[in-house]
Amino acid sequence: VQLQAWGGLVQAGGSLRLSCAASGRTFSNVGMGWFRQAPGKEREFVAAISWSGDNTYYAASVKGRFSISRDNAKNTVYLQMNTLKISDAAVYYCAARRGYSTYVAVYDYEYWGQGTQVTVSS
Repeated sequence: VQLQAWGGLVQAGGSLRLSCAASGRTFSNVGMGWFRQAPGKEREFVAAISWSGDNTYYAASVKGRFSISRDNAKNTVYLQMNTLKISDAAVYYCAARRGYSTYVAVYDYEYWGQGTQVTVSS
């Protein structure tokens, strides 16, 4: 699976939607996740979605502000980020693994995108 994501620049309090397109294999039986890594910090879990899209899971720091979704017909997973904070600025990674559940650990995932920068300005 090859993953490619797109980020951007936004002001604090604003919204941004990340997209991650997958290619190379059947997307519908693959669990997807978003992670982020700020400078000097470890990569951390943000959100995950099951293969069907029926189950989602969020880190406490983003719950209620971020929403993960997927379109299996387009082989794409999205991360809608609202009410962004300075502390949300990081490189965001999408990740994939074969399976039917939601997965929250870095080591759970088999495939990773190249990362995309999200910058939140004050």
